[in-house]
Amino acid sequence: MGLFNPYVGYVQKSLEIVNSLEKNEFLQNEILQLALTRLIEVIGEAASHVDELTRFEQEAIPWNEIIGMRHRIVHDYLNVDEQIIWQVAHEDLPGLYIILDQIIPNEYKREAE
Repeated sequence: MGLFNPYVGYVQKSLEIVNSLEKNEFLQNEILQLALTRLIEVIGEAASHVDELTRFEQEAIPWNEIIGMRHRIVHDYLNVDEQIIWQVAHEDLPGLYIILDQIIPNEYKREAE
């Protein structure tokens, strides 16, 4: 479960950003766009290090989509669409956080904070 530590922490930080602003505020703030994009990239990187057995056991997590998003950000960084970043953070990450919250033991959550 150790690999989930940064994973859940970065999901949580992403949610803190999107829950603290309106979409228009986000779209007008390049620093927040860069920060949220980076957090989503790191979430994808952490997901790519989760072993195949864990991915199989946690089939509710869309591993390929998460890792694919990271690849798009890293390899096509000049064409990152902030609207999509907002959508992923606002619509997809809350559900991911709920899943992670259910599967990660409390002692690991404390380490991630």
